[in-house]
Amino acid sequence: MTEPATSKPATSKPATSKPARTEPRIYLSPPDVTDVERKLLLEAFDSNWVAPVGPDLDAFEEKCAELTGVRHAVALSSGTAALHLALIAAGVRRGDTVLVPSFTFAATANAVMYLGARPVFLDSTPESWNIDPQILADELRGRAVRGQLPRAVITVDMYGQCADYDPIQDACDRYGVPLIEDAAEALGATYRGRAAGSFGLAGVLSFNGNKIATTGGGGMLVTDDGSVAKQTRHLATQAREAVAHYEHRTVGYNYRLSNLLAAVGRGQLQRLPQMIEARRATFEHYRAALGDLPGVTFQPGAAYGVPNRWLTCLLIDPEKFGTDRDRVIAALAGINVEARPTWKPMHLQPAYQDCVMRGGSVSAGLFERGLCLPSGSALTPHDRNRIVASVRRAAEKKG
Repeated sequence: MTEPATSKPATSKPATSKPARTEPRIYLSPPDVTDVERKLLLEAFDSNWVAPVGPDLDAFEEKCAELTGVRHAVALSSGTAALHLALIAAGVRRGDTVLVPSFTFAATANAVMYLGARPVFLDSTPESWNIDPQILADELRGRAVRGQLPRAVITVDMYGQCADYDPIQDACDRYGVPLIEDAAEALGATYRGRAAGSFGLAGVLSFNGNKIATTGGGGMLVTDDGSVAKQTRHLATQAREAVAHYEHRTVGYNYRLSNLLAAVGRGQLQRLPQMIEARRATFEHYRAALGDLPGVTFQPGAAYGVPNRWLTCLLIDPEKFGTDRDRVIAALAGINVEARPTWKPMHLQPAYQDCVMRGGSVSAGLFERGLCLPSGSALTPHDRNRIVASVRRAAEKKG
């Protein structure tokens, strides 16, 4: 739009002030891709391996199996698809019960509902923010007495830190209940030296755009059980039988990852150690720069393992800090920085309000006070300093 003429004389000096420069947007966990991934993607494209099979898909699966220390890996269209097929492998059917941590992203519970089963939600432990092994053991014991054992248990490795698998696996084994590990956020993390994703009947990885390694969208089922891997591959390709015509003896799904996206994933896995190290360094930077503020506590690091620090998460006590979590998020938004609350527990979600919940105060408190700070592996020192300065200013405003 053309500005209206003014009455100022032509000889008047132009204004010297300039609009404040807007800093680039900092996202919570953006993809970190380089020429490594581009080269592999273009090679796959030029080779015409575009369909959802090909050498890059095979190589991506082999590398994921190697990284997680299991025998088999099946690349799928999403982590949610992997959860769905893992639950089928565990024998979950309509009307069954599955134990699920409440403090998680909705995909974990949604996959249970896809099969007509019902999740029973369990609270977290404040020591790791993961499912409470004692609550799990108590729930299994009580259900065994009543003859109502669940068909499966799902754990989630929250924000890149493994759940406490020794007591969890012991409880599941005692009652013969299959365990599924949702390690969507935890690629590269370990529990007592063992890789995330390697526990239970099957593990699930995610390569969504916000994960520590991405294919733009994708997932992986990893397992030591060859029959589970074979069934998963079959169901993920529309359950087509190995005959010349299209023969289907059961209902299948279109869940396979494309060879092109697998090529991107191969590049990401080549750089995975550096990307994990960058996220861990960001966590340590935030903790050193903000840990002295009253009312600020970071997600604890459990002594039993090494997290990948997918996201740096902290809790804010508003009475001690001087303002609440939401005002810190608003302050960061004011300088073009994305931050978010921690996961809203499933038992507080309208879609799951009718489900059974055991405990709840820990996970509710983590949501009420939890804050996720930008944690991408390409975050620069300048980016981190911008974020730290804004959080400290929010504390100084006191209300």
